[in-house]
Amino acid sequence: MPRLFIVATPIGNLSDISARALQTLRDCDLIAAEDTRVTRALLNHFEIDTPCVSNHQHNEENRAAPIVARMLEEDLDVALVTDAGTPCISDPGSFLTKEAAAAGIEVLAVPGPTAMASALSVSGFDTREFAFYGFLPRQKRELSEKLLAIARTGVPIAVAHESPHRVIDLVSVICETLPGCRVSASCDLTKLHEKTIRGTAEEVLAMLRANEKAEKGEYCLVLDLHDVHVAEKKTASDASLEARLFEQLMAGRDMREAGDALMEQGEKRNDVYRARTAVQKFLEELLEEDDDE
Repeated sequence: MPRLFIVATPIGNLSDISARALQTLRDCDLIAAEDTRVTRALLNHFEIDTPCVSNHQHNEENRAAPIVARMLEEDLDVALVTDAGTPCISDPGSFLTKEAAAAGIEVLAVPGPTAMASALSVSGFDTREFAFYGFLPRQKRELSEKLLAIARTGVPIAVAHESPHRVIDLVSVICETLPGCRVSASCDLTKLHEKTIRGTAEEVLAMLRANEKAEKGEYCLVLDLHDVHVAEKKTASDASLEARLFEQLMAGRDMREAGDALMEQGEKRNDVYRARTAVQKFLEELLEEDDDE
């Protein structure tokens, strides 16, 4: 019976690869890789010649079924790898894993490096309870709303990835949105110039802005929300949909954006449509009164 191995690879330091991972990569019949060029460089370093096929975010949904079919037909053991770290954790692999499991193929973990666990371990925070969010939204409004939603979960530690070119923007929005938040920002984990900076969000932002090399290397951020207190999200019992729609309009959104924001907060589309119609009618009547005067 074929098997699918989920193999973690180094996130920077090649010495971190496990003996079991190397043996698995040697013994398997095929390697499904996020980027075959990156994986081939790793394999060449360790003198491994196992063939590779690509399995990345742009093709994995269509690639999963053919790979599984081939595994079953040819009784192949396959290793799933990404460019760095553990597959399926904010990385490609979930489609192949799901397809293999559904076909009755045994799915086995070959654990190893992951940026999330490494960043948590060096943060200095109480990490007994945490949630991982991968990459957060890019747009400021969506990012602010996501950060507020994270704070309202009650989970005291949040972990997120960010690119070097956006990390300053992210921490800046954290300062504005989550007063009291402490941050541990790790860059180039396990590499030669690994660095972690810790402090309040404001202190970390200042250190990032002062560092001319801040925009180099991927970041993993750990947010300590123990001292963050944000207002509870308003519900229909707190204010009518029409009143909440007005709040969105006053915040600078147009009618469509305001309606979309309410639906993102869990309101039903039909209810939002009725509220939009009522508000639109009220505004039109208001304009007519002004014209009459």
